[in-house]
Amino acid sequence: MTSISGDHVKVHYRMDVDEEGWPPASVESLWAVDLGDGSVRLDNTPWFVRGVASGDIIRVESDEEGVRWAGETVRASEHCTIRLIVLKDGGSAAARQTVLKAFHRLGITGEGIEQFRMVALDVPPDADLPRIRKLLEHGEGEGWWHWEEGCVTAAWRSTATA
Repeated sequence: MTSISGDHVKVHYRMDVDEEGWPPASVESLWAVDLGDGSVRLDNTPWFVRGVASGDIIRVESDEEGVRWAGETVRASEHCTIRLIVLKDGGSAAARQTVLKAFHRLGITGEGIEQFRMVALDVPPDADLPRIRKLLEHGEGEGWWHWEEGCVTAAWRSTATA
């Protein structure tokens, strides 16, 4: 995520919480850049919202209180959102930081959150997708983390082994 400036706004997404209480909130707020035409460009990686990624252009509508609610995706950025639950060392801050450093070496940015032992990764379209998938699968095989696809592209899907 870039540094927050005056043109950044919060965009809210409604989410369905399942019978197990996941995700842990019915609304997630994401930072975005207001494009001034009723749309925004997402400027951080979602923790829980599915189907969107950093850089996506989203149509928004404001309610009577001025809260911006996300609508349809106008243009996908071709970034992927990958989320990990860090298992190594109980998902400690050090373990999450190690995960972030490992993926940073592959050109990926991300962020960790202590409460859920999670790391959310923003995978740009020019990243080495097969190498990233290999690391994800290796780490899961070693018991370091579980991972899921929050938002992926056709290019990402093509890296899956049959």
